[in-house]
Amino acid sequence: MNHEATSLPSLVQNLVKNWEIEASFKQNLADWRTVDHPNYTFAINGGPPQSAEHMLKVGTYNAIIAEPNEFYSPRTSDFASSHKTFKRMMPTFAWEVTEVYSGPPQVAFRWRHWGEMQNDYVGFNDKGEKVTVPAHGKTISIQGVTVATVNDKVQLQKVETWFDPLNMFRQIAPHGIINKEVVVEPKADGEGVKVGDLQIGPGDAVASAKGSDDTKRTHEEMRAVRTTECPFMNKE
Repeated sequence: MNHEATSLPSLVQNLVKNWEIEASFKQNLADWRTVDHPNYTFAINGGPPQSAEHMLKVGTYNAIIAEPNEFYSPRTSDFASSHKTFKRMMPTFAWEVTEVYSGPPQVAFRWRHWGEMQNDYVGFNDKGEKVTVPAHGKTISIQGVTVATVNDKVQLQKVETWFDPLNMFRQIAPHGIINKEVVVEPKADGEGVKVGDLQIGPGDAVASAKGSDDTKRTHEEMRAVRTTECPFMNKE
């Protein structure tokens, strides 16, 4: 959808695109220019507000999906592995603003994310099972509503988003999950679980030296890409 360059929908779309680019590319929070640092929070579906530090720790996909489900669990994935899971399956995931309901300081708008499932989906679900779904080559499209509060510099202070994460997975596997493989080694209560070589503690995303190295390498790779090629939100 093309918006007039100086229109409110265009300004909102550019602000959110730049915000997602910073969340994916910039590992140092001091480099985030789209947010009001002392006042910034992010929340999904009425859940508790999260900080920018949280998003950097778990990654944009995990922060937005938030809750484990039968297809995928953010608790068994870190920044690097989550980006590999979704970018491998859907190399281009375009984003646009479809409608703006109100202007600053509280901006309410509807958005759309879409892409083509070009490769198999492989992820770990809420039971620690490895889930595999063959690529079907069709378009996956999700929609949501966001209410964002901005300051007088048009920096994000409070971002609240509502959408159905399962809608994406239902489109990934329209005929249900094709294959599940048990790979988790359960630990005693309170000690978390182990998925492959990743040790996941209660409430943690991932605690693993390998995961940390992968995350650092992913950030380095992403910084080498032009901002117009954001891995989380490419523009067609």
